Amino acid sequence: MHIEKNVCDNVLYTLIKDEKSKDHLEARQDLQDMGIKEDFWLDENGKYLPLLFSMTKEKKKIFLTTLRNVKMPDGYSSNISRCIDDQNSKIFRLKSHDCHILMQHLLPLAIRNVLPDSVTTVLVEFCSFFKELCCKRLNILNLDRLQYRIVLTLCHLEILLPPSFFTVMVHLTCHLVEEVKLGGLVYYRWMYPIERMLGHLKSFVRNRAQPEGSISEAYLAEETLNIYSLYEEVESRLNRSRRVDDRPNDNETSQIIYPQLGRPVGSSSTFTLTPLEKIQAHRYLLLNCPKVQSYVDDFKTFTKRKTRNRRLSTIELEKIVSKEFASWFLHRVQSCTQ
Repeated sequence: MHIEKNVCDNVLYTLIKDEKSKDHLEARQDLQDMGIKEDFWLDENGKYLPLLFSMTKEKKKIFLTTLRNVKMPDGYSSNISRCIDDQNSKIFRLKSHDCHILMQHLLPLAIRNVLPDSVTTVLVEFCSFFKELCCKRLNILNLDRLQYRIVLTLCHLEILLPPSFFTVMVHLTCHLVEEVKLGGLVYYRWMYPIERMLGHLKSFVRNRAQPEGSISEAYLAEETLNIYSLYEEVESRLNRSRRVDDRPNDNETSQIIYPQLGRPVGSSSTFTLTPLEKIQAHRYLLLNCPKVQSYVDDFKTFTKRKTRNRRLSTIELEKIVSKEFASWFLHRVQSCTQ
């Protein structure tokens, strides 16, 4: 868990040239003194030369804007947009779980349009290693392939990034596969739920002179209230609706048990759909409605009969359904009502 956080910090700060980056002036001067990596040397004016992984101000803005505007499922991660400073092009106050989400899900998406393909391919491969290693199910036969992949990926990173990037934490990624073989799945051994529980207990402390007593009293009071709320018809965290509630409410039983599903998040806003967006929304509703599915099958059969001179592929048939089903369905309904 901490290896992934340190690696993520290394990658982010190196790409955006943060003050915490390992690629600094002294590191470039050391390379010049040792006579290696001429591409990383400073120019005659003592300034950095543009490299493959370097980003301009415009690309940094695109990179940070992409991370800031990502919408994640409720409870999936913290609000990463609060850790991004667009004006100064900085990322700060990242927690361990934030780095976990960035490294495995967001970073491969954010670098696609701001870095060359040669750099993007290697970094996406590096991120996919952590994502595959942290899966809830692992095939023991694939671990040797993962070990070979991470060694090859680090070799590719050594070609692209400066030697100062490769700290001890980056080197330890070579040993993670062996750790999984000995200790089992990462999912059962990481500290995210424990750290979250410890943070919840630390919030109970009011008397800093006696922190253990504060935690024990507050924990006992919380458990008492939770048990009491089970026997009284009051709203508590055990029976109240979630912020984003997607439970079905299509029958009388669910309406009795969950009379009010969900609640709005933040302030409301209105916007007008373009004609193209209206068509797309209408098509999406039709093709994903269970009651219309039989008509979709009828239209596919009708299309196959209509073009029986040539055999349609699955992709061609789906394109025809997307373009022509809405108008065909309208005429079908109108003919039935008449």
